[in-house]
Amino acid sequence: MTRTAPAPAHPTGAPGDPGTPGAAGAAGTPAGAAVTPGARGAEGAPVQARSRVHGSLAPRSRGVLALAALAVALLATVAASLALGSNLLPLGTVLANLIDPARDVDAIVWGSRVPRTVLGVFVGCCLGVAGAVMQGQTRNPLADPGLFGVSAGASLAVVVGVYVLGTSSVLTTLWLALIGAVVASVVVFTVAALGRGLASPVPLAIAGSAVSAFLVAATSYLVLSDESTLAAYRIWVVGSLSGRSLDGLAAALPFALVGLLLAALNTRSLNTLALGAELARGLGESLLRARLVGLGAITLLTAAAVALSGPIGFVGLTAPHIARSLVGGDHHRLLPASALVGAVVLLACDVVGRLIGGNAEVSVGVVLTVLGGAVFVSIVRRGRLAAL
Repeated sequence: MTRTAPAPAHPTGAPGDPGTPGAAGAAGTPAGAAVTPGARGAEGAPVQARSRVHGSLAPRSRGVLALAALAVALLATVAASLALGSNLLPLGTVLANLIDPARDVDAIVWGSRVPRTVLGVFVGCCLGVAGAVMQGQTRNPLADPGLFGVSAGASLAVVVGVYVLGTSSVLTTLWLALIGAVVASVVVFTVAALGRGLASPVPLAIAGSAVSAFLVAATSYLVLSDESTLAAYRIWVVGSLSGRSLDGLAAALPFALVGLLLAALNTRSLNTLALGAELARGLGESLLRARLVGLGAITLLTAAAVALSGPIGFVGLTAPHIARSLVGGDHHRLLPASALVGAVVLLACDVVGRLIGGNAEVSVGVVLTVLGGAVFVSIVRRGRLAAL
C-alpha cells in the first residue's frame, strides 16, 4: 500500500481554509474570500457571482439611478424657473407660449425667463464641474473656483477692462474673464508651489485665499471709485442671471465645451490622484500633466461662467459634495452628477430670489451666499462632508 505524504504546512494557513489570507479555497473559492453558510464553495460560481453583483453592478446601478433622478430634478427646476416669478404663469400657458408665442406673455417667457433659465443651466453646469475638478486636483473638500481666486481674477480683469477700455461687449468680457482667470490660476499655483516643486492641498488653500482676498479688494476699489462708468457692473459683480441675453452664450459655449472635454479627459487622473500624490506617481501618473489639464478645465469653465453671470460662489463648493454623496467618488460619474446638481442649485436659488424680492428681485449671488453658506455649515456640522 502506498503511503500518502502529509501536505506541507502553508505559511499563512491551511490550503483548504477559505478564510485565511493568501490561501486558495479547496473547492475553487477565491483566495481570502470567506464562505458564508449556505454558499456553494464546491462550485465557486455563486460566491463569485455575488461578489461581482455587490462589487460592480450595485454601485453602477446606484449611480445610474442617481443621475436619472438628478435629470428629473433639473427638468422640474427648469419648469419652475419658467413659470415662477413676480408674474406667476400656469405651466400650461408657458408650454403653449414656447410652442406658439403669444403677444401677452411673449415678453415674459421668451424675453426674460427662457434666457435666464438657459444661462442658469449653463453656468451651474460649468461651476459644478469646475468645483469637482478642483476638489479632485487638490484633494481639498473646501476647494472651489471662488476660494482659489479664479472667479476673483476673472472679475477683476473684466472690471479693469471696462475701466480702461470703456467697452462692455460680450466677446470682450469673455476674453477679459479668461485672461483674468488664467493669470489668477497661475499666480495661485506658483505661490503654492514655491519651495515644493508641486502645489499641495494646504499651500493651495492658503495661497488661494490670500490672492482671492487681494483681487476682491482691488475689484471693490475700482467699482466704488468710478460710479458713472461701473454702475451697471455692481449687479454683475454680485452675480446675477437677470437682464442677460443669449447673445453671449454663443461666444462662451466653445470655451465651456473645451473645458468640459479637458475635464472628461482628466477623470482617470483624478481617480488616481484620490489615492495620494506618492501612490499616483508610483502608478505612473504624471502629476504635472494632470495638474495642467485640470487647471485648463477649471480656468475655461470658470471664465465662461463668470463672463455671463458674474462671480457666483457656493455652487462649485457644494455641488460636488452633494453629487459625491449620491454617486460616489468615481469621477466618471461624479463630473456629470456635479453638473446636474450645480444647475439645479443655481436655478432653484434664482427662483427663490425672484419670489422673495417681488418686483425688486434679489440677485442669485446673494441668495446663494445666504442659503448656501447655511446649508454647507449644516452639512459640515452633521459630519456629512463627503471624504475625498
